[in-house]
Formats: sequence, structure tokens, C-alpha cells
Amino acid sequence: MSINIPFLPRSSDLPKGVSRPTWVVIDLRGDYPARQPQQPLRALLRRDETLEALQQRLDILAEVDWLHGVLFRFSDLRVSATAARSIRDMLARLGEKKRVVAYLPQLSMTSLLAASGAGELVAPDSAEVGLHGFGLEQLYLGDFLKKNGIGFENLRVREYKSALTTLSENHMDDANREQLQAYLDACENAWVHDVAESLGQDEAQVRGWIEGGLTDAHEAFQAGILTKVAYEDELIGPATQPLSAVLDLLPTPAPRKAGRVAVVTLEGNIVTGTSKNNPLPLPFTGGPSAGSDTVIAALRHAKEDETTKAIVLYVNSGGGSALASDLIWREVLTSKKPVVAVMGNMAASGGYYVLAAADWVMASPYTVTGSIGVVAGRPVTEEFNRRHGLNPEQLGREEALMYLSSHPFTDRQREQVKKMIAGIYERFVDRVAQGRNLSHEQVDDLGRGRIWSGADALERGLVDELGDLHTAIERAKELAGLPYSAPAWNAAPKTRWPLLPEFAREAKDAAHVSLWPFGRETVLLLSEHDVKLS
Repeated sequence: MSINIPFLPRSSDLPKGVSRPTWVVIDLRGDYPARQPQQPLRALLRRDETLEALQQRLDILAEVDWLHGVLFRFSDLRVSATAARSIRDMLARLGEKKRVVAYLPQLSMTSLLAASGAGELVAPDSAEVGLHGFGLEQLYLGDFLKKNGIGFENLRVREYKSALTTLSENHMDDANREQLQAYLDACENAWVHDVAESLGQDEAQVRGWIEGGLTDAHEAFQAGILTKVAYEDELIGPATQPLSAVLDLLPTPAPRKAGRVAVVTLEGNIVTGTSKNNPLPLPFTGGPSAGSDTVIAALRHAKEDETTKAIVLYVNSGGGSALASDLIWREVLTSKKPVVAVMGNMAASGGYYVLAAADWVMASPYTVTGSIGVVAGRPVTEEFNRRHGLNPEQLGREEALMYLSSHPFTDRQREQVKKMIAGIYERFVDRVAQGRNLSHEQVDDLGRGRIWSGADALERGLVDELGDLHTAIERAKELAGLPYSAPAWNAAPKTRWPLLPEFAREAKDAAHVSLWPFGRETVLLLSEHDVKLS
């Protein structure tokens, strides 16, 4: 098949007689977070392209009459399957109005998923092809910690709740192996369905691409994946521009004063207090944290804004503090405006709790969700202290010091903690049953700490629809009776101070690195943080 695309390799000058470019080149690289961080300092330090910004630009390009098509050049794209599916949908929507071509030097599970929304897929002769399915690996530290004198208390409700088992155990237990394998199977099934749907192929044929061990571009072409095998210089012609060169030619959307939709972001560990960011890549503690005070203030801002008619709550979190999760849940429950919740890569345990009261709940088929369960844990440094000549002396009531790491729980303390987490679990189940119109027994059966893929959660009533943030905003407009052209805005806490003190506060928070982000809390609605597809 011949693909003749008038691409200009490097020069910014258009040919004589051509006043505007007919094609635009967009480079897709990096990890494409869904949203720009709400904290000013983190937003300044992280200048990555976002899915939100990409969607806005493609919406504008779709309406430009002088543009014939767009070439998406995939280069070191490191996105999750959730983000890849969103990019696929963006390319497909653009393809309804423009010609869309994807150029793929590397053909992986996620890059093919993202590129499958394009009408034409091209790869060079030397393309790296690696369609190997999905897998994951977990590192268990139980024996390592014990060898160094550190034990780990891990009390959980119930058998699938494995958030802390990598610290307390030396191997994966049967329940965790079962749920993780089911998640991987669900993701592979979703990938096969999504790619087959986009490329117009039979699902059995697409599954054969994984099992067949394709190794080069020509095999991918023969299998029906690629439209053509060609290098980029074989595609280009004289009338194109990179996206950066045409931004000044693109129209600016006119502001609208009618009703709008507010988008509130909850990302990272859920903690009490304000949102912070830990720049160190540490287990459980690295990256952003979603403070209940900050998220609640943003929700209240959206509630109080008279032009806002509906709210979208974007959640990308494996949970955290049981208290903070409940406080955010209450703010969602009491909203008189419709609330649509949409999940990112993960909305599990506390990340699911906060959205259980939403009017409509959405997920990607690749989302990790569920994990309705409770865990309480802490390190025990008694042997470590003995080996190193450390002797913490305690006075007063034992229960007042029960969460200190220098001694293990007594039998009485352990029973007290078990009683507490059992009560929190019952409340968690009740919250979900109330929000999802399920019985207590149904939610308990779906719970027990088990994770579900977004696709499996849909089948079980934990989710209403599969989709991404773009679709969630559309659903919010429908619930509010707004036209699809109505604008959306990012709701953050109302600014009460000048920007400089806000920067200073965030800088102070960044300098204060804590190895345990949940303060004095040891009872958590926390899911596994290392469920990442490879």
C-alpha cells in the first residue's frame, strides 16, 4: 500500500504557493500523566506533556480546515496501558476528521495499543518488535529484614489484602498469586479486545500475535499489524510542520460563561492534612500524596462555584489513611451537584473508598481497583536494637506506646488492633454497598482485600462504565444537562495567600522527607503499590 504524506523533514519554510502546512508531526514520548500537578512547585518542576494537554491540542487540530492529517511519531513512549488506551481513543476521534498515521520504531504492547487508534501504522525495517503479553514481578523482603533484625507486624482483613506482605513475608501466598494472575489475564483479554476493535481484526488473530513470537517489522506487516514497512524519510514530502511551529496558527477557543464542569484530582497516597510530594523513589512513600484537607477544599471550591454544574473526581491512588479516605468520601456524598468519578492506573482500597458515593463511576479496563479491605502494620526493631546496643526504655501504659516499633504487639494489643480493623472493614463494606446499591453480603464477597481489573469490576457492579477522563467529563455534562461544548476547569483549593508563600511551603515539605507518609496512623486502606504491567 502506498502512503504519500507531504512531510517536510527539517526546514521551517513551506513550498512556494503553500501558505499553511497540510500536515503536522506530533512526537509522543515520555510517560504522559493524566493531569498537570495542582501544587505550584511540583507543576513547575514537572513540565511533562499530559494527556489533558494532548487532548486539548488534538481537539483544536480536528477543527482546522487547512490541515489534512497528523503523523504521530512514537519515540520512547513509556505509558501505562491505561494511558495508552486513552491515546488510542484520542487518535481515533481525530481520525474521524483528519488522516492519522502512526510511525512506530518500537512496537510494544502499550505502543501498539496507543497507535491502534490511527488509520495507518508504519514502522521502519529495523523496528524493535516485542509483543510478549503482560507480566509483573514482586520483591519480597521478609527474610532480608529478619536477617538484619527487623520484623514486621502485618494484620489484615482479609486473605487477599497483600499491601504489606512484601515486607512481612518471604514469598507470594496463594491468594495473592490468584488475584494477580486474574488481573494479568484480564488485562491481556482487554488488550486483545481493544487492539482487535481498533484494527478491525479478529480477536483470535490478535491473540496469535502474542503467542506467535513476532520479531521484526516484516512479520508484523505480514500478520496485518502494520500498513507499511518504511523509514520516515520515505514518507515525508514538502508541506508539513512540527506541532511547535504551527501553534501560532491554531485558533484559541472562545471562553464561555455558561455552565461548566469542575475536575478535582486525587493522586498518590491518601493522607490526613495537606497534599505533599516526596521526590525520592521510595516504596509506599515516594511521589505525591493526596491530603484530605487539600482534596476536600478543592471539592468545596467546586461545590461553591456558581458556574459549576457538575464535578469530575479523578482518582489515581492505591489508598492510604482510613480516616482521610472517609473524610473525602463524606465530601463526595454531600455534594448536591452530580459527581462522576474516574479512575487512573489505580483506584484501590482507600482510592476506591473515596469515590464509592459518586453518581457515576468509570475505570479503564486496565485499572487496578477494588481491594476492599484493611491492613495494620509496623516494623518491629526489638532484635535490631539488641544487636546494635540500643535500649529504648518505656514508662507508663503499654497501650499508649503500642504503635512504637521497639517492641512487638502483646497478645492483648494485637486483639485490640484486630477488633479495630474489623470495624473499619465493616464500615468500608457498608459505604460501598450504599453507594453501589449492592447488599452487604455482595460487597463482602467482592471485598476481602481482593483487587480487580477495571473490566472485572464492571462485571461485578463496582464500576458503571469503561472510559477515561474525556468520557467522564462528557458524562458529567450529560448529568448536568450541559452541552458537550461546555468547558471544564481544574478545581483546586481557593488561594488565600500570594503564590510565593505557597512555593515556600511546598519547598519545605519537599525537604522534609518521611519514610512513613501516614503520620502516626498504622491502620490503612492500602493496596499494593507495585502492580505494574511489564
